Amino acid sequence: MSDSKRTVPESDEEWRELLTDEEYEVLREQGTEPKFTGEFIGKDDEGEYRCAGCGALLFDSETKFDTEGSGWPSFYDAVEGAIEFREDRSHGMVRTETVCAECGGHLGHVFDDGPNPTGKRFCINSVALDFEETED
Repeated sequence: MSDSKRTVPESDEEWRELLTDEEYEVLREQGTEPKFTGEFIGKDDEGEYRCAGCGALLFDSETKFDTEGSGWPSFYDAVEGAIEFREDRSHGMVRTETVCAECGGHLGHVFDDGPNPTGKRFCINSVALDFEETED
């Protein structure tokens, strides 16, 4: 695998130049893409999922699983140290937000209803991710 990390922008203006409008809304404004619209929902290729903002490695495809209806790509584990967790009290709920540890970009949320071995479900916006397929 290659090291696809990029320099993290220092200003909002730089982020706006780097990201598409949809990426900016999700990664920088804590938005959520509509259910079942993300490009990685049904993807089952082998590879790595990286932050669409800074290129940091977040998830390995081996931890991706089908949630049968959640509407977003889900993983049962993240790369060690890649994700930071924040309390999210928006929309009248208490949830745990997941953000990229490298650039602080909003990725989605983590729930305690995932499969073994972790019991976690990282519910992640496709637009917050880039995929790098494993080369044989």
